[in-house]
Amino acid sequence: MPATLRYGVLTFFRVAVSFLFLSHGIASLFGVLGGAVPHGGSIPAGTWPGWYAAVIQLVAGLLVGFGLFTLPAALLASGSMAYAYFSVHQKVDLFPILNHGEAAAMFSLAFLLIAVLEVGPWSLDAVLARRLGRHPAVAWTQVPVRQPQEV
Repeated sequence: MPATLRYGVLTFFRVAVSFLFLSHGIASLFGVLGGAVPHGGSIPAGTWPGWYAAVIQLVAGLLVGFGLFTLPAALLASGSMAYAYFSVHQKVDLFPILNHGEAAAMFSLAFLLIAVLEVGPWSLDAVLARRLGRHPAVAWTQVPVRQPQEV
């Protein structure tokens, strides 16, 4: 697959998943787009775990969508959705389709995938990498590998 197509598809995936995730955060924090599930409206500030999850959805959704600090933001998003799945949904039933945890499971896996793949040249991480003199496809979090010196 040509690199341009590969990075284009990965960028589209990253932005689309982030937009959907961000939408959940906006709905829960501000009571728009149908509001917080299941009753609508907004979640009162400081309510555990819903309000904190919504803040993570908002912040991580924005960061991953723009490709800024992608690795830590995607890992935080993935972990928060794994926590949501295992602490809320799995108590109801083992299978996601029966416990209504499909979204949490899918977001967790999607952000894990985003975290382990290169962020690509179409991101703010790549802009930072270029300014630091690194290859644009290398994420800001990767440390350059040094060749061993001969003795």
